[in-house]
Amino acid sequence: MSNEINTAPKESVNFIERFVKEDIENGVCDRIQTRFPPEPNGYLHIGHAKALCIDFGMAEQFGGKCNLRFDDTNPTKEDAEFVDAIREDIHWLGFDYDKLAYGSDYFDTCYELAVKLIRKGVAYVCDLSKDEMREFRGTLTEPGKESPYRNRSVEENLDLFERMRKGEFEDGSRTLRAKIDMASPNLNMRDPTLYRIIHMSHHHTGDSWCIYPMYDFAHPIQDAIEGITHSLCTIEYEAHRPLYNWVVDQCEFEHKPRQIEFAPLNIAGTILSKRFLRRLVEEGYVSGWDDPRMPTLCGMRRRGYTPGAIRDFLSRVGVAKTDSEIDPAMLEHCLREELNLDAPRIMVVTKPLEVVVDNYPEDTTEKLSLELNPNRPEQGSCEVTFGKTIYIEEDDFCLEPPKGYFRLAPGIEVRLKGAYFVKYVSHETDENGNVVRVHVTYDPESRGGNSPDGRKVKGTIHWAAACSSVDAELRMYDNLFRPVSEQTESSDGSENAAPDFTDHINPESLTVLKGAKVDTAFASSKPLEKFQFMRQGYFCTDRDSTPGYPIFNRSVSLKDSWGRKK
Repeated sequence: MSNEINTAPKESVNFIERFVKEDIENGVCDRIQTRFPPEPNGYLHIGHAKALCIDFGMAEQFGGKCNLRFDDTNPTKEDAEFVDAIREDIHWLGFDYDKLAYGSDYFDTCYELAVKLIRKGVAYVCDLSKDEMREFRGTLTEPGKESPYRNRSVEENLDLFERMRKGEFEDGSRTLRAKIDMASPNLNMRDPTLYRIIHMSHHHTGDSWCIYPMYDFAHPIQDAIEGITHSLCTIEYEAHRPLYNWVVDQCEFEHKPRQIEFAPLNIAGTILSKRFLRRLVEEGYVSGWDDPRMPTLCGMRRRGYTPGAIRDFLSRVGVAKTDSEIDPAMLEHCLREELNLDAPRIMVVTKPLEVVVDNYPEDTTEKLSLELNPNRPEQGSCEVTFGKTIYIEEDDFCLEPPKGYFRLAPGIEVRLKGAYFVKYVSHETDENGNVVRVHVTYDPESRGGNSPDGRKVKGTIHWAAACSSVDAELRMYDNLFRPVSEQTESSDGSENAAPDFTDHINPESLTVLKGAKVDTAFASSKPLEKFQFMRQGYFCTDRDSTPGYPIFNRSVSLKDSWGRKK
């Protein structure tokens, strides 16, 4: 036996990959077919992106295909608006589906199979109300009670189900239920509902139907019809798997998909529930589904997130069976890494202070060239204008500088990025004693920010020329919810009041800075165009911008807390 140790790195394989490999090796399937089945009742968020990456990623990795199938079995909250948005988000993330389908495309088949189950004696029409059904279901420790309608004859069930289909009964008055086991330890197997009555027009089928199949009935049927080999879903559906298999078996499908569950994405301080996100939109806590504070993909896109950063983040999160909470700083780190490589560097003054260069010639300007991105030489350079009056950041001037302060101050020479060395001369104040204007002199020999005599200047600050800059609006975003350490028990201070998630909204999640100064060269940037504002952070142009008045959203700051933790 060899005593040599194999030091080659082991291939990193998650548990879903192992299952798929086993199925291929054991001849269970000779190809991989997955599906992504969103319900069109809201916009996709980053939690859905994890499912997207897994569904499409598994298919791509094993040379298979992935379908997009809209789970539109509940017309009460579904809309074509959401269908269009979901398709856009999928393509934006870089995925393309093999087949586009709607769950409603299979309504005829679902109905026929429901009739088949009735004929087999494993489904019945029940007249219990929702509350009565809940009472009859039992608990985790107590078995349920059988419905008094459970033993209706096949003929009566067929008649009632057909009349349900024809619209003879009111919403909620009757359901079609599976006849399984009211004593099952799995509550999902205690005669679950297969169909319910909803008199409402459907976004895709119009008024063709007034009964709609439940997800747990329709989904396995659709998977079996489409030849899905691996039905990948989040862990909450693990308890539904026996019902999934029951439907496939009772409907007598030859093809039997395999359901595999994984842990959903949990990001600290982030709500990933469409129901709660809908409340934020409808109750006006945010400006819409694409508000840059929202975890929706359209909101993240508007804020400046890139498909690459999101996919990199989800790759680092990985695929696991158990829940874990991810630090949002990790997501910001992935975006920061990408933008640091790709985003052009420009000078934008967020809180401008006027500076007059006393010894610079009147009515004279000059063009200075600045490299856009040291990581991407192919981006070239841009020209910015320098003149007698410029703007710098308020914080880049101090009359009484503390120790270690290297920006503009009495007795301190500072470099203007790509321009000249300047020295403080004097300043002007308003009636309240606030500095409103600073006077400096410049060294004409230091053009480009270099000293001909080799003298050292420690501080370099950015600037914008008054003659070639326009006002801009900056939208500075922070977490939508306050950190847990700052959250209170309830909104009214009482011990018994249950806190609502909206009680924890951060009132400072959006700060709008108006009057920032940006060079005219960048005043007409296109929506979603991304930049690094030197010394400030990464920003992208917002769609609310108008000609001559650009609006920028801060995507992420320059500071990287997660990167330092690694």
